[in-house]
Amino acid sequence: MSVRDFYKNKVIYLTGACGTVGSEILRQLTSFKDCLPKKIIAIDNNESSMFYLDQKYREYEYVQTVLSDIRDKDDQIKLISNVDIVIHAAALKHVHLCEYAPSQAIATNIVGLQNIITASINNGVQNVIFTSSDKAVNPTNVMGTTKLTGERLISAANNYAHDSKTRFTSTRFGNILGSNGSVVPTFIKQISKGGPVTLTNDKMTRFVMNVQESVEMVLAAGQLSKGGEVFVTKMKSILIKDLAETLIEMYANKFGFDQNEIKINEIGSRPGEKDFEELLNIEEIRRTIELENYFCILPVFSKKKNLHEKYNNIINSDVTEEYSSAKSQLCSKEEIKFLLSEIDLN
Repeated sequence: MSVRDFYKNKVIYLTGACGTVGSEILRQLTSFKDCLPKKIIAIDNNESSMFYLDQKYREYEYVQTVLSDIRDKDDQIKLISNVDIVIHAAALKHVHLCEYAPSQAIATNIVGLQNIITASINNGVQNVIFTSSDKAVNPTNVMGTTKLTGERLISAANNYAHDSKTRFTSTRFGNILGSNGSVVPTFIKQISKGGPVTLTNDKMTRFVMNVQESVEMVLAAGQLSKGGEVFVTKMKSILIKDLAETLIEMYANKFGFDQNEIKINEIGSRPGEKDFEELLNIEEIRRTIELENYFCILPVFSKKKNLHEKYNNIINSDVTEEYSSAKSQLCSKEEIKFLLSEIDLN
């Protein structure tokens, strides 16, 4: 069965539909021309963004946009009735904002997720797919800790719901180039003013991907899932200083500046910020298998026996290396320029 076939004629419930990932999930699902879902219920709590999303998809009879908040448990139980697949992309994602408002991060990223889990079990949903973050690995901040807790809740849901047929799975990926609030639009805005471009640490590395790639993994996870695992995309790694210098080369002249005039100032890492990103840590690799396009971290506890043998296209059952941006081969500036050319930066 192809990924498209997996979603054909299904009723899909999508949270965080107005976000970078959520809106791309909706775009891709509605592009499955010969394998369209039966219905897509797209929710978000951002009223203004939901208005524009509703306008965009008003001609799509099978797309229903709903203003709702995952913090409202009763509303989720009601809305998830008769749903086949839940894709959970709603979250608070900005590290520093969550650090100053930890109760809000907990209410959305943990309590809100548990509401989705409960509503899905109560309604007999077939699959629940949770979008996590590389910041869940050895977390150093509130946001990362809530995402790690989310992964644990998703894995645990497969075990405590003994009479439920719902499969729960997580997807974990790194930074999405050009997404709302990410470093690329921030750098471009600084360049447009003639600089300086502010860099927290000239040794900082990050995993990067475009939003299309991240969503392809999320959608594939539903088809691949056996229950309780975390799928990790194989990603490219970049030095943030190289990204800044590449953007200066690309945009300085467009804004009327000589690229040599725009300075890069190192301002120091913010609290809770890592110098590198991790997608697999040393504890996880002993229960990780490598598939063609992804790593698959098997759950610590599972009701299913010999789970590691149930996946197709296993290319390595003995993963021994941590997967971090500090240890991965870094993209050249030309490769970074190509990655940037694949995204819409306007």
